[in-house]
Amino acid sequence: MKAAMKIENREYKLRDFLIIPFSVSPYLTLLRAADKVVYALIPSLQILATAKFIDTAINILNSRAQKNQIIFPLVCILLIIAHQYITFALMGLVRDKMSMTLTEAFRTAVTEKRARLEYRHIENNETWDLIDRVGKDPAGRLDGGFNIMLRMADMFFRVGSVMLVLAMRVWWAALVIAIFSIPLFYLAVKSGKTNYEASKEAAKHTRRAQYLQSVLTGRGSAEERSLFGYSHEVNKRYYEKYETAYKINMKSQRSRFIKMKSASLITVLISVLIAGVLIAPLGTGDITAGMFMGFVTSSFSLAQMMSWELTEITGNLANNREYLRDLTAFAKLSETPGASDLPVSFIKEPEIIEFRSVNFAYPGTEKLILKNFNLKLKAAKHYAFVGENGAGKTTITKLLTGLYDNYTGDILIDGRNLRDFTQAELKALFSVVYQDFSKYQIPIADSIGMGNVRSFSRQAVSEAAESVGLNEAVLKLPEGLDTPLGRIKENGVDISAGQWQRVAIARSLVSRAPVHILDEPTASLDPVAESEVYGMFGEISKGKSTVFITHRLGAARLADEILVIAGGCVAQQGSHAELIKMGGIYAEMFEAQRGWYAS
Repeated sequence: MKAAMKIENREYKLRDFLIIPFSVSPYLTLLRAADKVVYALIPSLQILATAKFIDTAINILNSRAQKNQIIFPLVCILLIIAHQYITFALMGLVRDKMSMTLTEAFRTAVTEKRARLEYRHIENNETWDLIDRVGKDPAGRLDGGFNIMLRMADMFFRVGSVMLVLAMRVWWAALVIAIFSIPLFYLAVKSGKTNYEASKEAAKHTRRAQYLQSVLTGRGSAEERSLFGYSHEVNKRYYEKYETAYKINMKSQRSRFIKMKSASLITVLISVLIAGVLIAPLGTGDITAGMFMGFVTSSFSLAQMMSWELTEITGNLANNREYLRDLTAFAKLSETPGASDLPVSFIKEPEIIEFRSVNFAYPGTEKLILKNFNLKLKAAKHYAFVGENGAGKTTITKLLTGLYDNYTGDILIDGRNLRDFTQAELKALFSVVYQDFSKYQIPIADSIGMGNVRSFSRQAVSEAAESVGLNEAVLKLPEGLDTPLGRIKENGVDISAGQWQRVAIARSLVSRAPVHILDEPTASLDPVAESEVYGMFGEISKGKSTVFITHRLGAARLADEILVIAGGCVAQQGSHAELIKMGGIYAEMFEAQRGWYAS
């Protein structure tokens, strides 16, 4: 059974490892819990069945019972064995089904929460690390926590049921065994916590080693590895990080081994103690020979479980508790209302976009990126924002698209305050091709169509591909528009950097947004190729409101109006010819870059 769920703004505790799976799939959760209860009762049932079998066999040998009386305890033992084999296979299927259900519900809930987060959390390193930790296999972590809770319940049920059976026969023997088991439990809990703390410290070095390994073996670094021959040096650094993590883990494991060896001695002593304690009631007839053998056999099994399994469970429990703390912090991160809404189906092209005395600093900083910033953009014109890196060009886009609203002053669209627009309206207003645009390794038609998930047609995708000059490239692909891009799939095809840019621009075109923004998406191209891409986009967006953002000026000449951003404000404004004549920042920048471009 599937059930929708949502990450709630509350504190998550260990009981949520049971509550969440039950809310998502109650029947499967109850089935697994019931199986654990039955499985936990097996040791005590084995004691009773074994005792009955041995006692009946002794009575038959002494001619005090009929031979057919052995059938019942024998069948009970066989049923216990058969149950363990059969349910193991069946519960495997149940676990797989429940894991799929949790993945669908919980992973989706985490993903949707991430989509609703305020953008400032994405750009903050600390919160991004938190988001990254929570987002790594969230359903697997939840299922793992659920399994640990079941294993804990199983362990206590197993020990408790055996102790109960013993207490019903010889109460003082059960009390003595419980007292001697307490140090073993304490040792296991302490060892589990120590191991987890060590694993956290080792993980820091392991992550760095894994990154260096990706540099050594990753596909994206292949050319530079060959060119610069840095493999030996990077491998040395990788080994240093790996060895540090290894030593931390080994120190922890060595300590654990010594403690567990000590625990094993305690285990043997407890098992011998149980046997010794039960000799007296065996002699007095309080328990039978069969019951004595059943208790002794089970005691060795349970003592071994207490010395090793309890330590593992305790360590895993500590690990999963940390995940719940991260989940709690993640759940409390602030959201942008309507962040996950789809764009509205239609919105009017704005006549005027205006910034009035806008001041803005990124959260957690005091430096103003925009200072008393004023600007007017008119409909159906091509604008170019130019300036040095860090001048605030991209910041203007982030404010326009509603990623940040902690500015002072006003941003107006046809006189309406930007803060009064819903996220769905803003998404419909602006289409942005970012510098670090996504390269979706899916069929090219889907990669383009993602620009309009509400309603895009095959024809619209084909027209957009044709508009950006991808026709010839598509014809050469083995499956045309259905060809997967990249190398994730066996039949995937790599395309050039310029073609990836055209795919991103085509995605922008199918969005139907009235205002198109190109935020340095061609930064990886040479200046001449960049000018060609901007020129192509300028042609296909004639009569539409367009903004080019760049720090290279070849493309700027194509704009109707150029705005030079410097010092947090518009330092100069005008056409290319006007700005050259005016002199100053733009003229100096253009003169410095003149040699980059063809005459």
